[in-house]
Amino acid sequence: MKIFILLFAILCNAALSAYGQLVTLSDVVPDAILEIRYFSTYNFVGVRIDGYEQPKAMMTQRAADSLRAVSEDVKQMGYRLKIYDAYRPQRAVDHFVRWAADIPDTLMKRYFYPDLDKSVLFEQVYIAEKSGHTRGSTVDLTLFDMNTEKEVDMGGTFDFFGPESHPDFCGNPDTDTFIGSYSAAGRTITPQQFHNRMILRQAMLRHGFQPIDTEWWHFTLKDEPFPDTYFDLPVK
Repeated sequence: MKIFILLFAILCNAALSAYGQLVTLSDVVPDAILEIRYFSTYNFVGVRIDGYEQPKAMMTQRAADSLRAVSEDVKQMGYRLKIYDAYRPQRAVDHFVRWAADIPDTLMKRYFYPDLDKSVLFEQVYIAEKSGHTRGSTVDLTLFDMNTEKEVDMGGTFDFFGPESHPDFCGNPDTDTFIGSYSAAGRTITPQQFHNRMILRQAMLRHGFQPIDTEWWHFTLKDEPFPDTYFDLPVK
């Protein structure tokens, strides 16, 4: 019995310690708008994702502080940040992996991957067994225009699987130069939509975040505090 109590205490202390590494984003960036897609059913799976017990966003303190600087930056341009996802438990990533292996389940295909056969999602790395989100310093987000009271038009939806989501689609993100092109499916974006993506990208870069090549909405703090730690605490 004493051994059981000791083990329980150790597990509880470990959980409390891990939660101590994460903060509630709304406490640090109160101006951010939250639309936590994986708490809802409007996502590429079509159900609430494991580990999302509340519609809240969590991040490491360092990442949240940097995102607050981004928020203050874009507010001067008339925008607010809108958050789709931040810290993501490993159990949620595992849920994605199970879903991707279930090839017949294509409930949300027409919204998020209309041009892809689901069997290629692993091969093309749209789904992977590990995610930077699980380290607590990665965020998926967009801009909200305070004048129009609408999301800024980025020319594509969050979590769309395809080249249209790449930051260099139709332009050079390093120079903010629109070039123009079409995807294999015949899709394109306008110069304004490309520029809108660059407004977000440049604000994130100015405050220590780095982008990836495949998603205009995804950024990770360069100096992340837990580069080798994958947390599995539920979002609550």
